[in-house]
Amino acid sequence: MSKILFHHPLPLNPEAKSASGIRPLRMLQAFKDLGYEVDLVVGYAEERKCAIKAVKEKVAQGVRYDFVYSESSTMPTTMTEPHHLPLHPFLDFSFFKWCNNKSIPVGLFYRDIYWLFDEYGNGMNPVKAMVAKVAYRYDLWMYEKTLTKLYLPSLEMGSYVPVVSKNKFDSLPPGHCSNVDSPAQNTGPKLDLFYVGGMSHHYQLHVLFEVLTELPAVNFTLCTREAEWLSMKHEYPKLTPNIKIIHKTGAEMEQHLKACDIAVLFVRPQEYWEFASPVKLYEYIGFQKPVLASEGTLAGKFVRENNIGWTLPYEKEVLKRQLVQLVENRGLLVQVKKTVKKVAPAHSWQARAKQVAEDLTA
Repeated sequence: MSKILFHHPLPLNPEAKSASGIRPLRMLQAFKDLGYEVDLVVGYAEERKCAIKAVKEKVAQGVRYDFVYSESSTMPTTMTEPHHLPLHPFLDFSFFKWCNNKSIPVGLFYRDIYWLFDEYGNGMNPVKAMVAKVAYRYDLWMYEKTLTKLYLPSLEMGSYVPVVSKNKFDSLPPGHCSNVDSPAQNTGPKLDLFYVGGMSHHYQLHVLFEVLTELPAVNFTLCTREAEWLSMKHEYPKLTPNIKIIHKTGAEMEQHLKACDIAVLFVRPQEYWEFASPVKLYEYIGFQKPVLASEGTLAGKFVRENNIGWTLPYEKEVLKRQLVQLVENRGLLVQVKKTVKKVAPAHSWQARAKQVAEDLTA
């Protein structure tokens, strides 16, 4: 059986609710599903130190590893301890360098480049923000020296990533769990829309809300954290009976997603959305749902290129006309749903793991 190493500078959390916590678990399981035997180098520094020692002993005894796959943290690698002090600055990168010397390829998924944007550090101690930015750059400097592949949510994000050679970049967007039954056709009189995710300034749905207040034939369920909704609800119109706000996770959330006709990513375009690959897009695809997306976003470009929904300008009248058309002609959904079903297998977590394996063993 082929063996690989899986690295993550934090403990794996089976109860994780955020994308940054869920993704490492999904990728780890995907490698196992492909038949790999996986040795872990995860946890806080002391755990990783022990795991690295065990790996080196195994290699000394003749064990062979095909490659290392690493999932980065949203924090700098050197600051992932609970106290965030960079007390082990060489631990992970000296391990990667050792892997280089043993001809074990190293691929790492780099989660976000938010720290390079002006908004980063708002509300933070300026000294802490400065230290974090230095630590993020140190990560990139070491990636350049030790990685075979630097995986990004999208190649578009690569234009923002300094230091690392562009020839190391490849895209590795989120995936979905592919064991989802084909959803039943909704035969109700109303069109049901669904959105799950954040309600921060990155996720602005104002135009959709304005349209929905004028279209009682369209129901909309928004699933978000209660605290986020309460912090943003003052920006939105008074809720009409066709708009429902819920705060569900896991299987309870999925029941609402399964029941909808169209999943929503119709957010206000901004620079972040030009390269962001939201987990929810691929989750929608996994549930074989047509997607309503906005122009000027990478998600919208993906939806249009794959014919898996509708990509519209972020304008009230355009959105209203499209929704009215879909209410009046539900047959328009049928072909799109067939296309989503065809596209879905290429975007499972197993497909992502297979891509990594092929890249790093070529």
